[in-house]
Amino acid sequence: MEAGKTSDKPRDLDLLFNARSVAVVGASANPEKLGYEILNNLINMGYSGPIYPINPKADEILGLKAYPSLSDVGQPIDLIGVIVPGKFAPGVIEEAGKLGVKNAVVISGGFREIGNDELEAAMVAAAEAGGVGIIGPNCQGINYPANKLCLSWPLIKRKGGLALICQSGTIAAALGDRADKEGIGIAGLVALGNRCDIDESDLIEFFGADPNTDAIAVYLEGIRDGEKFMEVGKRVGKLKPVLVLKGGRTERGRKAAESHTKSIAGRGEIFDAALRKVGFEKVESIDELYDCAKALSAEKKRPGKRVQVLTSSGGSGIVAVDILEELGLDVAPLSEAGRKRLAETLPSHCVIGNPLDLTGDTPAERYQEAVLALAETEPGIDLYLLIFGDPIPRATENCREIKAAVDRPLVACYIGGGEVEEVEFKKMNSLKIPTFPTPERAARAARSILTGRKE
Repeated sequence: MEAGKTSDKPRDLDLLFNARSVAVVGASANPEKLGYEILNNLINMGYSGPIYPINPKADEILGLKAYPSLSDVGQPIDLIGVIVPGKFAPGVIEEAGKLGVKNAVVISGGFREIGNDELEAAMVAAAEAGGVGIIGPNCQGINYPANKLCLSWPLIKRKGGLALICQSGTIAAALGDRADKEGIGIAGLVALGNRCDIDESDLIEFFGADPNTDAIAVYLEGIRDGEKFMEVGKRVGKLKPVLVLKGGRTERGRKAAESHTKSIAGRGEIFDAALRKVGFEKVESIDELYDCAKALSAEKKRPGKRVQVLTSSGGSGIVAVDILEELGLDVAPLSEAGRKRLAETLPSHCVIGNPLDLTGDTPAERYQEAVLALAETEPGIDLYLLIFGDPIPRATENCREIKAAVDRPLVACYIGGGEVEEVEFKKMNSLKIPTFPTPERAARAARSILTGRKE
């Protein structure tokens, strides 16, 4: 277990994410300062509660009345963002505790990550004395679109089912930005930083119970409290998919993790065993973390392993089959009844099989016709992987019709489609049809949905 504040059980974080009022300590009128960006993002997110900029040298910032200190606000405050030099943070937390503030997001750095353990310990002591929960320090903050609460950057407004919990602020921001641009949005984003108090287990517990969250993606460099992690994992692993990427798997990686946030990275095999025991899914890369969590925020896990590939690109279909087979999925040949039904339905130049090559002249409607024919003759198919190669308009509309008619997961790849691809890609993701830019990534996402077991 790592050093820092401890708790026998996960805390109630409702007033962190559903804060009714927020103060930004270190708010700035200078657009080049982080205190300006955080306050500006909170305002532009559309946060509806009172916002109190704290700056002793300003009367007004971004159109809001500014206050010299938290004590000068004179109104209840649920949450504070702290963006002041680290040496002032313990005093801010002490003042917050006396005022009844329940939570703080300490973005400021200069603590344990640079060897300043005493300063971090002083802040933790102030938090314990005042009953203040802390995210951070040395972190990139939080974003919870359901409450229009953004104490972070970049600004991500789009609501979705994917929760991101990351020790790296940059990884959290990159994944959140990708989800926003692809049209799937986020349920929440938390950059953990040094984890002096609120940790990954507390957050997994919160998002596990959060009605806005469908899947949880976690990047960790070490587990802060192994016993608590296992207890929480056993509960949440039964409720929602949790995917975990661990940094520091190699000896040099572990040393890098220790210098990043002073995490104790631990042995990889022990970490892997813990994930298996609680039912969390281990992934090997940032892309895989995002792709699998994205797929599971759109489609529920289900037993099965048989995949049918439909493609307009012969080469892409072959690549997909290779990856699916390597992942242990079953790309089974079609039955005679299925082949006959497709031959009656499709143009004669289509290559009937698995993959089913609809060829380069296919319109989107041909995918729908093919899947409906397969649904009648191939009840053993567990998932359809649709590859749209080149510009194919109306792909989204036809996939929507397929989803309405066929009780099977859909995973899509859109590749080589230029401007049409850009439009369709975002539309399909926004409708919870998980869509990927390569057949390899689509195949791995498909694997995350299928458990390989039949009930």
